[in-house]
Amino acid sequence: MQTPKMTRRGLLQSMLYGPAAMFSMEAFKAQRCDAAAAVGPDDKIKVTKIETFVLKNSWVFVKVSTDAGVTGWGEMLKDDAKACATGALEVSNYLVGQDPRKVGFHWQAIHRGAFYRGGPIKTAISSGIDQALWDITGKCYGVPVYKLLGGPTRDRVRVYGTPDPKTGVTAMKVGPRGSRVPFKYVEGPKMVEEVAERFGALRQKHGKGVDIGIDFHGAVQPPTAGLLIKALEPHQPFFYEEIVQALNVDVMAELAKKTHIPIATGERIFTKWGFREILEKRAAVIMQPDVCYAGGITELKIIAGMAEAYYAPLAPHNPNGPCSLAASLQVAAAVPNFLIQERGDVEHELLAKPLPPVVDGHRPLLTAPGLGITIDEEKLKSQVGEPRPYNTVYDTDDGSVIDW
Repeated sequence: MQTPKMTRRGLLQSMLYGPAAMFSMEAFKAQRCDAAAAVGPDDKIKVTKIETFVLKNSWVFVKVSTDAGVTGWGEMLKDDAKACATGALEVSNYLVGQDPRKVGFHWQAIHRGAFYRGGPIKTAISSGIDQALWDITGKCYGVPVYKLLGGPTRDRVRVYGTPDPKTGVTAMKVGPRGSRVPFKYVEGPKMVEEVAERFGALRQKHGKGVDIGIDFHGAVQPPTAGLLIKALEPHQPFFYEEIVQALNVDVMAELAKKTHIPIATGERIFTKWGFREILEKRAAVIMQPDVCYAGGITELKIIAGMAEAYYAPLAPHNPNGPCSLAASLQVAAAVPNFLIQERGDVEHELLAKPLPPVVDGHRPLLTAPGLGITIDEEKLKSQVGEPRPYNTVYDTDDGSVIDW
């Protein structure tokens, strides 16, 4: 009688758990861990379940499980958190039963399987699931995601957050601060000069060795934004971020022509199609896609390639949790035109093991398989709850709704 061909998974089961384990897949699953997945390139593996978790701080996590015991994690948009979480569960109708390692195929299927394309919620759903599928794929092959993307292109990743001699971080970001908020459509010299003076004091405090970006957060109207970018120029900001909302790219492009300081944008732009117009019109020279909103790891790699053709670097947006940071670091490790990672110096309590520490202002490449992190699921579940309400802000002068 011919002996059946033994797969790599079967061989590893036999080696790790003895002959009896060959006949007990459940026992194998119970003993294995994602970091040492015994799934070979010829072994079959299927998605069995998608779960979502909405945390009290509005972070939204997605967990994708498989019949091989390998799980993947990702994050999604934190606005409209419940909509994103529910939308990801709807993808179960398509994804359950599929091989999770066909990541690019699944991105296309989820994006093109619905009639409506793009937008923050739909793209956030794709983003979270995409991260989770890359996480599974890396674990199956025992390598970090960046090695599957052709990387590494660098040895470490520069981060910005809080300047600190212990970590060596030498880059930060602030808002344009004045004596009152909000900014009016057209500000007079008093307010403009206050903002410039306060930034100048910050520059003097930290010196020229610290790069300081200014995030307008899309909350400044174009006439005032034009005044501020000129007033702040003498202090050489690292970049101006979201000088206006990216809803009218022509307006942003006009403002970009009026300053030599680099313009950055991208946190509210989705997919390669959204970034195409920004690049073509030179509305910004630093792209800031968010791996939780813009289409996941798959799409950020493509956006980086488009940006490279325009000599534009990537500085991924990240106000989120550990999957967001880890996925962003995987992209940073694999693309040639990476600039700096937002909040890359932040540590996360939802991890079972801490990230490698920031040294000399850089985060070492993550070397564990998949996203390179291990989620502490019990800690995560303890934070599940009602997401934050809408952050509606009003003008204190007349009560009108304003941007924040």
